[in-house]
Amino acid sequence: MGIYLNPGNEGFKRALRSQIYVDKSELIQVTNTVLGTEQEYLCVSRPRRFGKSMAANMLCAYYGKGCDSSGLFDGLKIAKSSSYKEYLNQYNVLFFNIQQFLTGAGSVEELTVYLQKTVLEELRQVYGEWVPLQEKQLSSALASVYAKESGEKKGFVIIVDEWDCIFREAKDNKHAQKVYLDFLKDLFKDRNYVKLAYMTGILPIKKYGTHSALNIFYEYSMTEPKGLAEFVGFTEDEVRALCNKYTLNFEEAKAWYDGYSFKRAEHIYNPKSIVDAMLEGAFHSYWSNTETYEALKLYINMNFDGLKDAIIMMMGGEKCRIHPRKFQNDMTSFASRDDVLTLLVHLGYLGYNEQEQAVFIPNMEIAGEFENAVSGDRGWENLAKILQRSDDLLKATWRKEETTVAKMIDAIHADNTSILSYNNENALSCVITLAYFSAQKDYQLIRELPTGRGYADIIFLPRKYSNCPAMVIELKWDKSAKGAIRQIKDRQYVKALEGYSGRLYLVGINYQKRMKKHQCLIEILE
Repeated sequence: MGIYLNPGNEGFKRALRSQIYVDKSELIQVTNTVLGTEQEYLCVSRPRRFGKSMAANMLCAYYGKGCDSSGLFDGLKIAKSSSYKEYLNQYNVLFFNIQQFLTGAGSVEELTVYLQKTVLEELRQVYGEWVPLQEKQLSSALASVYAKESGEKKGFVIIVDEWDCIFREAKDNKHAQKVYLDFLKDLFKDRNYVKLAYMTGILPIKKYGTHSALNIFYEYSMTEPKGLAEFVGFTEDEVRALCNKYTLNFEEAKAWYDGYSFKRAEHIYNPKSIVDAMLEGAFHSYWSNTETYEALKLYINMNFDGLKDAIIMMMGGEKCRIHPRKFQNDMTSFASRDDVLTLLVHLGYLGYNEQEQAVFIPNMEIAGEFENAVSGDRGWENLAKILQRSDDLLKATWRKEETTVAKMIDAIHADNTSILSYNNENALSCVITLAYFSAQKDYQLIRELPTGRGYADIIFLPRKYSNCPAMVIELKWDKSAKGAIRQIKDRQYVKALEGYSGRLYLVGINYQKRMKKHQCLIEILE
């Protein structure tokens, strides 16, 4: 076994030895399908903590010559595939971790020279004179080896991990980035020795103008996961099984880590956070183990029209439509709020609904990161005040302190008129959801829930692990809080809570536009 050529299966063996391993080996069935075809180039981008390197190690262990990996895979899902034995340990694999090469090179300018020099030295040890000493180009060396192979010419499987680290660590070095992209283009494009190319990173492939710099690759990203959606993270069935094994509440896991949703996989969970929660036996944010909210703060404070409003609306439970295809797939070429929000999707801070082309905050873990990012930060003082008061507002509602609730919402309104346009019931709904922000840890907030006779504005449905009472909130504009309560009853909104048995709060809130005051009426049903 080598370092870069056929490095073996130790990386994947380590994953299998871990206390928690979730079988994602059916990814190999996908790569086997495209092996040696026009579709053999795959670029799979995911956020940190979403299992990219594990998948790369798995492919390396499966395809690589020089080791027998049958003992690792025979008990996994891929073993049921008709192609399993045909390709197992049948290819020369080149495995590059670009982050490690960047560290070894010492500078981004030397990355491609250092990588080629290092790999060529190893190839010479294996192939001897087939790789002449004067050869400096890795692509030429691989072409020479492929041409001189006797018998069946199987070629190479090339796996590149952290392919995009240069765009994250040398954000402004356009020359070094172009040299690197030219190297990848030379390595892959129109090369017969390539039988499968699998690149993984956080960002999709960098664009120049409207064209991808490596347009031979089929891209699978957080905005377009396509047929690899189920491999983005853990599925609902996988998380439910782990919760059963570790005797943890599935509904609580769902609230904390679910929310990445795609056409072909409606519920995808953050895998690293799920593993940490299972091993620690506790649900809270594990995001800071890898990222800090300072990274998020950098982007949400960018000076683009509509960006701050979009963040506030999403923290208030709204989705925001974006145009993700304009994003240039780097961390500097921002032209609009949509570019920033698209980057946050690729970084895992936002979920993306493909059908609606809209972004949203996916779960409690990420909502906490947004709360940390705006708390105490210049320009977000008013929003921070709302979040700090939200727990007091919830308790005042439970105590049926109608005047206090109305005054607190008045203050929230007054503090944010310059940020949020407050001219319709949708804006009112957003502000109310923000006002009860802290309730997310105990409630599932459902907006405009169909009830059979209309739509309840906001339902606060207690999570199964919570002892909190349910709440139905109806909002009115220049009408009356009493009319809001009457509508809840007349239209039988409580029927939407079928299966719930417990105390139920009916909350009617009316905003008087001329007076800029709110009225609140609260009733309790046992």
